[in-house]
Amino acid sequence: MTFNEFNFHKDLLKGVKIAGFKEPSPIQKEVIPVIEKGEDLVGQAHTGTGKTAAFGLPMMNKIAKKEIERALVITPTRELATQVSDELYHLGRFCGIHTITVYGGVGYGRQIALINKGVQVVVATPGRLKDLYKKGKIDNFNPEIIVLDEADEMLDMGFLEEIKEIFEYIPQNRQTLLFSATMPEPIKELSQEILTNPQFVSVVGEADVTNNIIDQKYYVIEEAQRDEAIVKLLETEKIDKSIIFCRMKREVDRLTDHLKAMGFLAEGLHGDLEQSDRERIVKGYRRGESKIMVATDVASRGLDVKNVTHVFNFHIPFDPQSYVHRIGRTGRAGKAGKAITLVSTLEFKELQRIQKEVGAEMTLATLSLSGETEESVVDFATLQGEVEAVEISDKAIDFIDSMEEMDYHEFVERVVTLLLNSKNSSENCLGFDENTVNSMISNYQDEQKVARKNKRKKKRA
Repeated sequence: MTFNEFNFHKDLLKGVKIAGFKEPSPIQKEVIPVIEKGEDLVGQAHTGTGKTAAFGLPMMNKIAKKEIERALVITPTRELATQVSDELYHLGRFCGIHTITVYGGVGYGRQIALINKGVQVVVATPGRLKDLYKKGKIDNFNPEIIVLDEADEMLDMGFLEEIKEIFEYIPQNRQTLLFSATMPEPIKELSQEILTNPQFVSVVGEADVTNNIIDQKYYVIEEAQRDEAIVKLLETEKIDKSIIFCRMKREVDRLTDHLKAMGFLAEGLHGDLEQSDRERIVKGYRRGESKIMVATDVASRGLDVKNVTHVFNFHIPFDPQSYVHRIGRTGRAGKAGKAITLVSTLEFKELQRIQKEVGAEMTLATLSLSGETEESVVDFATLQGEVEAVEISDKAIDFIDSMEEMDYHEFVERVVTLLLNSKNSSENCLGFDENTVNSMISNYQDEQKVARKNKRKKKRA
């Protein structure tokens, strides 16, 4: 199937051709005919699967054919609003369709003037759009098609009430389209509230909660190893572009400075930056001026950059859905990607919860820190001091008694070899090995059993 098979305006097809689109993606094949018919729609698909063109092309086709005059796209972040606006402009420019991006942090004047002048497509963030409606600045803006893009991210960012308030200002005779990567209950309730008899289209299989072309690995490390681990991974992985996620803004700044000092082309992105700085950083990242983006979850929402080969979770996310959003920055448009998570021993339980709730197939990994394949040099004086300082336990005595049939010298040699191998592996390897992690998993499962047992006891009581 090609785009020529859709009943698009010839000038719109020209924009499609120059954009390099050849065959419609699965989401485009499914939703374009529904939108063309004028029906409301709930579409579920991951970011990077062609959603913008899926709703943008039929929307602009209606404008080009004079079936409607104006359209509104609501996105959760300024970065995503800019990206969507740019893509729609390039697809629709030969039809004479103009777009404007509306978001906070800049003056009202130009935005109000262009909307009231009659620009056909407005791409806006919820906060600024609500302010404009509430203050009566855009009373004559009555879009015939409304698109809610990345609805689940709007929910995560606390914009649900703003969305409901915005729809109080919009006429009822409209076509409403809602797109979301996941469908939590509040989003389902919102769709019932603002849509009329919608068609449901999903290109996300039940088992495809996280993109199945993303290779997901994790390293279980000590807290003090984080900086060393991320540097080693950046040096050893074959990376085109990467995003490193941190939990807090100050950690973004600290890690960015550390990576720059190590010679990496890195930039930090978080909510405290001025809008002009955020735009400069994102544009530079897209152009390849920086290869590494260190970011918080909020700053990276909706960030759509091509050829991101790796996503690193410097810190494990607070919740499972954030994990899905994070790793969705790679493995886009059918390309493979890698998601690597650093987990401290204290955070291991959280990793288990994420794996269980999102169905992620994550592989335990380790990496040599020294690059040496031969036995490392051991400080035997230090080892002797450590051995002499150990207090002999009753269990050790019982164990030696159980090994009395083995030659004494052979037994000691075997124990020392085991000890040396243990020291070498812990000092020259990033991440705990499978046996250690399996033991941690077993302990975690035992704790869960005890917790469930105690819970049942409390209920019976």
